[in-house]
Amino acid sequence: MATQKKLLVKKPAFFSCTFGAGGSTRDNTRSMVDLLREQFADTAPHLSCLGQSREEIMELVNGYKDKGVKRIVALRGDLPSGMGYAQSDLKYADELVALIREETGDHFHLEVAAYPENHPQSRSFDDDIAHFQRKIDAGADSGLTQYFYNADAYGYYMDELRRRGCDAPVYPGIMPILNVANLFRFSDNCGADIPRWLRGRLTDLQDDEATVKAFGEEVVTRLCERLLAMGAPGLHFYTMNQAAPVIRVLDNLGL
Repeated sequence: MATQKKLLVKKPAFFSCTFGAGGSTRDNTRSMVDLLREQFADTAPHLSCLGQSREEIMELVNGYKDKGVKRIVALRGDLPSGMGYAQSDLKYADELVALIREETGDHFHLEVAAYPENHPQSRSFDDDIAHFQRKIDAGADSGLTQYFYNADAYGYYMDELRRRGCDAPVYPGIMPILNVANLFRFSDNCGADIPRWLRGRLTDLQDDEATVKAFGEEVVTRLCERLLAMGAPGLHFYTMNQAAPVIRVLDNLGL
């Protein structure tokens, strides 16, 4: 709540809130969305389909609709530990998008995930592109990318989407650089590439927290500048519940 309040000075288009499959984490998402919407109406819950029945999914969707939520980030998500695909009614994000559209029409603006550097489980770049296009064809409005530090990856991804006739806006995901060990671990787990030059420089600086933050701010600002110059429709920040690093980058950009 405090982070959101600080970020409101930058007039964001919307906030999003991550999702945990099943049990209390799912309920926590719902409760947090209610709290966030008290300060800013356009707050989008993440909703994943793996580990959820159609009935559980629609219970959440209809609950959000009844409360006036107008935007959902529709994701495949990860399976809860010990659960197999056979226990999930829906297995892919395009099926989730199609279900929400079938049941609620155009009530929601639906965001979906995009992977300029390929989803870690994808078979190929072409397969990744095709899967994103299936989500758009199923009714999604726009994409939010996994974070990355290589603007060329985003540019090539967008060029390929346009070449195939997909004109949906795709917002690049931006991760501020704050803690080297955490960034390396998280990136290795989710498949986000850290360019060799950047990994080497961060390794050299990792024992000096202030220098890491200053260097990271410069790197992320330059990345955002280039992405906007390339025609990115906006920027989607992964705040990690910290407002100050995002605000500094936005100030650097004059936004």
